[in-house]
Amino acid sequence: MVLRVVGSSPISHPNQTPSRFRQDGVFNYTCMNWWLYLFPFISALLGWIINSIIVKMLFHPLQPKKILGITIQGVLPKQQQPLAERIGKFAGADLFSFESIEQKITDPKNLDKVMPAIEQHIDHFLRVKLGKEMPVISMFIGDKTVNTMKAIFMKELSELFPQIMKNFAGNLQADINLEKIVTDKISGYPIEKLETVFNQQLSKELLGIKFAGAVAGFLIGLLQILLTLVFGAA
Repeated sequence: MVLRVVGSSPISHPNQTPSRFRQDGVFNYTCMNWWLYLFPFISALLGWIINSIIVKMLFHPLQPKKILGITIQGVLPKQQQPLAERIGKFAGADLFSFESIEQKITDPKNLDKVMPAIEQHIDHFLRVKLGKEMPVISMFIGDKTVNTMKAIFMKELSELFPQIMKNFAGNLQADINLEKIVTDKISGYPIEKLETVFNQQLSKELLGIKFAGAVAGFLIGLLQILLTLVFGAA
């Protein structure tokens, strides 16, 4: 028995799928061409390429270039100066403060840590250096006198040292503009070196971004096939 379909060539078996999508304006059969199965793989390739381009455009082009009247430049080269200024402000205000340095160096606990070394130096000065520089005076200075003088010096230093360090921190803050130093360092850092470090340290993460694009593209391709089957059979 020969089955004929309006608008199509005869087929020798009733289970054979016709080569056309429509018969009299109604979808009666689903015809899938072989290239339809390539959708997921093509989409995966496109996803990989697109994400690779996005990663590349983080650094390239290094200099502004006009393409079809549109100026294009890598994200980091374009934002290097504004980014450096933001990091500089953050470092100067929050990350590093001279107030915290002042608190640390004037803390009595930290002073107690250095006092033994200072006391040892004073003792050596009174017993050895003073005798070499002023032999006559050293003849009248015994252990009791040395210990008394050392105690006086140590007491005076314990009162004077915090104020000295406080003034030192204040002068240091006036002489050093940390925000400007950080800003200049980052804004002047070669983008090529930054890209090399970026690729070395984040190689796995960058590969994951590209792979994620391929997976997303593959799923989109499967969705295209599914939609074709559903609406093609409707």
